[in-house]
Parts: sequence; C-alpha cells; structure tokens
Amino acid sequence: MRASHATLAPATRRLVKQVYESLDYGALGPVYCYEGGSEFWRAKRGPCNRLGSRVAVALRKKLGRGGRSLYVGAGVAELPALIMETVELNRTVEPYNLRRAEVTALNPACHSIPLTFHLANAAKAKGRFDHLWIVSVLNDPEQFPHLSPLSYGRGNPLTLDPLNFDKERRAVRVLVARCMGKLRRPGLVTTSTEEVLWIAEWCHRYRVPYQVGKYDYPTALVGDPICFMEIGRRRKESMRNVQNSHGC
Repeated sequence: MRASHATLAPATRRLVKQVYESLDYGALGPVYCYEGGSEFWRAKRGPCNRLGSRVAVALRKKLGRGGRSLYVGAGVAELPALIMETVELNRTVEPYNLRRAEVTALNPACHSIPLTFHLANAAKAKGRFDHLWIVSVLNDPEQFPHLSPLSYGRGNPLTLDPLNFDKERRAVRVLVARCMGKLRRPGLVTTSTEEVLWIAEWCHRYRVPYQVGKYDYPTALVGDPICFMEIGRRRKESMRNVQNSHGC
C-alpha cells in the first residue's frame, strides 16, 4: 500500500474518516465531557483525525512490519494510529480500555477493519510486544486524582494527601512494570511528555538504556504532547540504524 512520507495511505485515510463518521457520539459524550457532549465532539472530531493522523505518520517511521503493539487506555484519539498499524504495516494491535461506554461505541464502528477494543486491564495482555502505547494514562485525573495534579505542575502542598498520593504512585509503578515487562528489547514506547519520567524511572531501576525522541506531537482531546522513546538500544546502535535508514 503506497503512502507518502508526509501522509497516510489513501485507503487508511478513508478508513479513518469512515470510522469517525460511524461513531455514536451521543454515547461518547459523557465519556469525555460531562456537559455539552454534542458540542464537544462537533469541535473535536476534526482535530482528532488531523492530529491523530500526524502522530500515526510519525509512528509509521518508527515501526517495522508484522510486529505487535499493546495500547493502554486507547480510545477515540488513537484510531488513526491503530488503523495505520493494521492496514499499512500489517501489525497486530491490542487496544485496552476500562471505559465500557467507549469500548461499546468503538467496536461496532471498527468492525470492518477489523479492530477490537478489549474491556480489560492492559496488564492482562498475553505475550510480548515490540511497541507499547501508553498516553495520558499514568496521569489520568479520574484514575489518579491525587497524583495527576503534580504531573502537570499544579500540585498544592496545602491540600496534598500524602497517603493517597503514595498509594497512587505505587499503583502507577506497578502498571508501568507490568506493561514494560511485556516489551521486547529493543522496543518502542509512545507516551506523553508528562509520563516520560515513569518510563525512565523503570529503565533506570532495571538498567535498561533508553532515548527520548527530539520531537513531540500535539493531541486533540487531553492535550498532552506525545513523544517516542527507544527502549533497550544503545546510543551507538541507535545512531548506526538512523544512518543506515538514510543510506549513509
């Protein structure tokens, strides 16, 4: 399937557009917006497609064909990347999501690809993966209300509950350890710039080399910029691969 370096393949773009047009936004309204759900999605559908496709194009340059990707907390915003991996790279993708309403809305719209979202904790995924997508999960204010404000630099020392914060921090570390334990090395992690420190902490703890990409990419829903991390590849090896990919 032909695609330019700057855009997704025409067939992929058509599928992404088709899925976004097929979604039940009435059901999705309460998932991301407690009030004004219809207006919210009217404003966000276009940016989800446009910005998500940019991330998918960047991701395509990082991945090989035929591998496996584990998506943690994947939803509407991840659709372009998921469809690109499936259609253009012939990869197996396993998206996990704990929001029943979102999974219920996504699966019928994605049936023809085929793409199935799992209503389960991603830590239960079986086997090994060469790509881990974990974006706006470790700093989710709904799952981690005491930890999330500090992730965004908005923590208040007068109201911080140290016991609950420590409980949530331990939960995040457990989730990171379980997901990173499924990642082949060398492998790729797609995450937000706010969540890099959790992946880096795990790498330091287990003495696994890593490198954070130079560029980040805006997102449409949560707004956390996305970046890529190479895991388990020495810097010299990484530089040699970059040179080979450019014909040097």
